[in-house]
Amino acid sequence: MKTQATEQEMLLNRTGIMTNPELSAELIQGAKEAEPSPDGDLDDIAAKRAEYVEEALPIGSKPMPVAEGDITGAADAEAEGATDAGQALSLLLDKLGERLAFERQGTRLYEGVIQKCELIGDSEGGPSVADLRHIHDEEMEHFKMLQRVITEMGGDATVQTPSADIVGVLSHGILQVVSDPRTTMAQTLQAMLNAELADNDGWQMLITLATSLGRDDLEEDFEKALESEQEHLENVRGWLETLTLSEAQALPAAEDDAASERREHESRSAKKKSSSSRKKKKK
Repeated sequence: MKTQATEQEMLLNRTGIMTNPELSAELIQGAKEAEPSPDGDLDDIAAKRAEYVEEALPIGSKPMPVAEGDITGAADAEAEGATDAGQALSLLLDKLGERLAFERQGTRLYEGVIQKCELIGDSEGGPSVADLRHIHDEEMEHFKMLQRVITEMGGDATVQTPSADIVGVLSHGILQVVSDPRTTMAQTLQAMLNAELADNDGWQMLITLATSLGRDDLEEDFEKALESEQEHLENVRGWLETLTLSEAQALPAAEDDAASERREHESRSAKKKSSSSRKKKKK
């Protein structure tokens, strides 16, 4: 008859191979004796991958500026071969679309962190709900600013550009960590740190690109956004460091308390045995 696993048994980490040397040795030996099922070797796999790379189509197509909704004209220009200026503008719109997608995803990420913080409560040294809402609102401001910039440049802010597609895939794992009910606030902040690092580099790249293309008119808005993102990064990094160190400092104290309880229990048991022994002797 199977018994229901206790919580302690369920949380026991069994992933390490060193927990059972005998079975791990059998596993390694079995892997060595087994033959690969498919025909061919690593060279054949590398050749097939090279074939895929040569034949693969690009991820999406760079956006073309649409003047007064002239979608047909933009398509014709792309088909005939865009000018250098048009290609440069298309590249800038692609990177603007990337930041637009990332800022939109950023607001969703922080909505998840806010909900988790509301459920588990503020932790000492960690972010408060007010802190997280402040960052969320600034991410939304950046999103709206990018929408405006793209539209003013004759672009379509609803287009998913190739670079936007890429960052969407990259940030998917971060969203999974944030939304997972099992992750702690420290683990959630670890995921957010990765997002903020990527966001900061993305804004720096966008500023460099815009400046190199002579779009100095965009520098003020972008520099302001980067300044906010740098503040977000420092805050998340600080919260994560504080929570991690607090957890590390609490471990020895917890172990000392457990050891003290064991010693007290052993002392009580010894006293009971001694008392019982004296009573038997008197009898």
